Amino acid sequence: MATPDPTQPTRVSDSLMQALAVSGVTRLFALSGNQIMPLFDACLETDIEIVHTRHEAACVYMAEAHAQLTGELGVALVTAGAGLGNSVGALYCAAESETPVLLLSGDSPCNQDGTGAFQEMPQVAMTAPFTRYSARPTSAAEAIDALSHACAAATGAHPGPAHLALPADLLTDPAAPTVLPTLLTRTQPGVADAAVLDALQTALAGAARPLILLGPALNATRQPALHPALATATGAAVAVLESPRGLRDPAYSNLRAPLEQADLIVLLGKRCDYTLGFGSATDASCRWLVVDSVAAHREQAERNLAGHLVEWLHADPTAVACALATRTSQPKQTTAWHSDCATALAPLASEQPASTATALHPGTVCEAVQVAIDAAHHPILICDGGEFGQWAQAVCHAPRRVINGVAGSIGGGIPQAIAASLAFPDAEVFVLMGDGSAGFHIAEFDTAVRHGARFTAIIGNDRRWNAEHQIQLRSFGEERTHSCSLGDAAYDAIARACGARGERITSRPELDQLLQARHELPLCVDVSLAGAAAPEPSPARPGNP
Repeated sequence: MATPDPTQPTRVSDSLMQALAVSGVTRLFALSGNQIMPLFDACLETDIEIVHTRHEAACVYMAEAHAQLTGELGVALVTAGAGLGNSVGALYCAAESETPVLLLSGDSPCNQDGTGAFQEMPQVAMTAPFTRYSARPTSAAEAIDALSHACAAATGAHPGPAHLALPADLLTDPAAPTVLPTLLTRTQPGVADAAVLDALQTALAGAARPLILLGPALNATRQPALHPALATATGAAVAVLESPRGLRDPAYSNLRAPLEQADLIVLLGKRCDYTLGFGSATDASCRWLVVDSVAAHREQAERNLAGHLVEWLHADPTAVACALATRTSQPKQTTAWHSDCATALAPLASEQPASTATALHPGTVCEAVQVAIDAAHHPILICDGGEFGQWAQAVCHAPRRVINGVAGSIGGGIPQAIAASLAFPDAEVFVLMGDGSAGFHIAEFDTAVRHGARFTAIIGNDRRWNAEHQIQLRSFGEERTHSCSLGDAAYDAIARACGARGERITSRPELDQLLQARHELPLCVDVSLAGAAAPEPSPARPGNP
């Protein structure tokens, strides 16, 4: 690799890649295409590795997992037209999980604007609803400035994705002679205002049954020491909401119960949305206090909580939560409230029917995976969506975890496992998904093999879209279940065809044996599964994801 002169990049593509490189970006997730090949070429003059995928959505899922697990900005690179279009669904997921992702896309040439150029489309208009910043620079002078704005927006007080659409002719234009800036490529902690902290501390001290609810950016993976410290410092029960099933989050025994009994609920970076039943699950006398920095979130809270919202504190919720957790206060004695919350927020215990001779119960599969997680030195857990994904979220636990998130997406598991393995080569990565979810990005086993990723994928194969089948059962009755069946695809064989290891199993001893061994190739375990409804910590509501 040639040593670049950071003051004299020759093309705009060079200046963009070198700016990322000097700011600490070492890996980006990409799928090649006509308009972005100058960026591929520019990477040759940097230490940036390109992880070349099989689908554009996989690029964004990988960037999302990388960002959540490392605290760094995740960078994805896709081409224009359908390439950008394929990435938008995953971009929405990163927005809902509040993950700092930078999406760079190719675009049609500026000098052909309005002519019907190849893959000309309103990219910024497409991504703006899901990003903290979207722009299309049209000159060399604008390009680095736009990149700086995008990185700052993605890693700011309200983290999330940003997007730059990069016209093909702009990338090959001569670069503007300038010293490349150091970009913000890690989430930036803010400074908490003392008045905000005082107001929170006073409100919490005056409550008999306080409950703090945290948003996705404050989960245990991204803020590993926060939850217990916050509970100790405030005397409140603390929970994070990042599941698409909201108050039915299978990771908790009964999340609804504390909400129904609390006399004060503090939302720290957590929107009052469908995951909270729009605020309707609480007692009429319960007071709500919200800490956030987004005007739209305030409007949403005021609409849903009506007269129960006693105060909105405009502040960086991450900075406030971390500062509040280190403030000393008079500790509260353990009360029945704390005991009840500890029970309600404990992992869900579920009854599990016995497996059959040809199919394992999903709870049995997840129990076997948990045994392997407990034995691992550095486990990382990836839970995809769907019904088997909910079983995984209920039964399996690890210090670092990535789930499908509030967006309720499915299919991101394999790309996320690849990113986890590449970021932490010594980790033991376990990803659980159903056969429906696996079908989205099964070809990424090829990506895993090419780039040396190593993980164990457990595919619960019940030969149907089970989440939707369960909705049909609950809402319409068994006689009206239809069109949710899947074929008996051999996912293990697909993985082997991609160069990975694949095994199909039907018994717990076979599963235990596979999970206890160390594998040098990515492993796909196709488990014959007895389809079952996921554990329900609170009453199911027809139509909920």
